[in-house]
Amino acid sequence: MTRPAFVQKAPGHKKLPPVALELVAARFKMLAEPMRLRLLNELRGGERTVTQLVEATGAGQANVSKHLGLLADAGMVSRRKEGLTVNYFIADESLFELCDLVCGRLLKELAAKAAHFGG
Repeated sequence: MTRPAFVQKAPGHKKLPPVALELVAARFKMLAEPMRLRLLNELRGGERTVTQLVEATGAGQANVSKHLGLLADAGMVSRRKEGLTVNYFIADESLFELCDLVCGRLLKELAAKAAHFGG
C-alpha cells in the first residue's frame, strides 16, 4: 500500500535524530506564546526599543523585557546598544517564512469556514 502524496518523504529527506527533534520542539515552543509573536510581528517592521514595543503592544515593560530576553536567548532576536538605549531586531529572518506559511494556511482555513457558514 502506498502512502498518500502528503505523507510521502521529500526527496533527500533524512530522519532527524532525537536531539534535533528536541531543538525543533524548543523553537516551536518559543513561538507558541502570543506575546512573543506580537513582539516578533512588531520587529518585522525594523528595530524597536523596549519602550516602543511596550507602546505598540500595550503590555507592561517587565513582560516585554522578559519575552525579549527569551527570544534573544533562543537566537531569534538580537540587541544593539546605542547610548542608554537598547534596540531589538530580528536575528533570524527565516522566522517570517515559517510565519507566512502558517498564517497563509490559517487564512485559507478561515475563508473556507466563512464560505461554508455564509460569512
